[in-house]
Amino acid sequence: MTLLKVKNLEKQFGGLKAISDLSFSVPENIIFSIIGPNGAGKTTLFNLLTSIYKPSTGSIFFKDKEITGLPPFKIARLGMSRTFQNLQVFLNMSTIENVMVGCHLRSKAGLLASAIRLPSVIREEKEVRRMAEEALHFCGLSEYKDRPAAGLPYGLLKKLEVARSLASRPKLLLMDEPAAGLNDTETRELCQLIKRICESGITVLLVEHNMTLVMEISQRVLVLNYGRLLAEGPPEQIQKNPDVIAAYLGE
Repeated sequence: MTLLKVKNLEKQFGGLKAISDLSFSVPENIIFSIIGPNGAGKTTLFNLLTSIYKPSTGSIFFKDKEITGLPPFKIARLGMSRTFQNLQVFLNMSTIENVMVGCHLRSKAGLLASAIRLPSVIREEKEVRRMAEEALHFCGLSEYKDRPAAGLPYGLLKKLEVARSLASRPKLLLMDEPAAGLNDTETRELCQLIKRICESGITVLLVEHNMTLVMEISQRVLVLNYGRLLAEGPPEQIQKNPDVIAAYLGE
């Protein structure tokens, strides 16, 4: 079943077309990677999918529902979550508090109910904490749950951002260069984590420059070049594509 469908998507900034007539589909329960040289439009595409940017033309469908132009919080409620290229961690909070922020979409308590501490609010807070602890355990961060995020090394902060994104229990997780800045050991751990995320039933849409990681874990790879679709297919096919080789290495 198709989980995400992009049809004739375009985004123009003044005279520059960052994304040009782009169409593709992402099936459920796979790791689908998007690669391309710097400036190819990869992060712009993520910003369009999550409605940070509005497309100039084209349509985006998620779970057979058109989401083009929907507010980001509504898209998140439908089951799409995201990590960012630059860490979006609250350093003044504990590790578990950061992850609990990711559960806010499932909160039903209103301001008044929270203020007077109704029993339903207390039950909900316990459930949110349980969900956050599950996400931390999944990402191997349980022992750090009460530590200040500011005291964690960079590799663990990367995992923390993944845990927070998982706490909302998405159907589709968008990961924007999760291996950036990681050493070899941390990258191998991330690789295994992404595989386990997919095995748990969450589809992964990955933007990444680490080609070894991409080719090892992806079932399908899409190549962007100057905002256009250059190639799409299984990793072994993409690696041999002469147009892809030329785009990365030059003619």
